[in-house]
Amino acid sequence: MKKRMMSLLLELLKDSKRSDRELAKVLGVSQPTITRMRSRLVEEGVIKEFTVIPDFVKMGYEIMAISCVKKKTPITELSQETVDWMKKFPNVIFVANAEGMGKNGIMVSLHKSYTEFSKFVREQLQHWKEDIQDYDSMLISLKGIIPKPLSLKYLAELEE
Repeated sequence: MKKRMMSLLLELLKDSKRSDRELAKVLGVSQPTITRMRSRLVEEGVIKEFTVIPDFVKMGYEIMAISCVKKKTPITELSQETVDWMKKFPNVIFVANAEGMGKNGIMVSLHKSYTEFSKFVREQLQHWKEDIQDYDSMLISLKGIIPKPLSLKYLAELEE
C-alpha cells in the first residue's frame, strides 16, 4: 500500500468520524484527494466498514466471553446452516478458525449477565452436540478494571 494511503488509514483508525477536510489538513493534501483515497480504500476492501466501539456496559453488557471450541468439522467446511445459526446471535461479534490449546475455533460474544451467558452456552452445546468435542470459555467482567480498552487506534500508534 502506498505511504499516503497508509497514512490516511492510520488517521482513520485514530478517529474515523473526522471530516475529509480535517484529514486533508493533517496529511497535507487536498480534500478531494482524501475523498478519492477513502473511496479507494473502501473499494479495495482495505476498509470493511465504518463503525464505533461503544461503551458495552452503558449498552447493558456485563460480560465479554472468549470461547474456544474443538469441533469435529473445521470452520473451513461450514454449512449454510452453521452460518445461519451464528447470524441468530447478534451478541456474537467474532467467530474464526483458531489453533492452540487443543482447540480449532474461537468465538467472542457479549452478554448482559452470567445467567444469559449460561443459557447461551447451553443452547450452543445442545444444538451442536454432535460436532463439539470440547468447549471452554474465559469470562471478562466489563465492569472490572480494564487497563487497555478495546480500540483499533492502538494499531495506528504501532505504525507511526
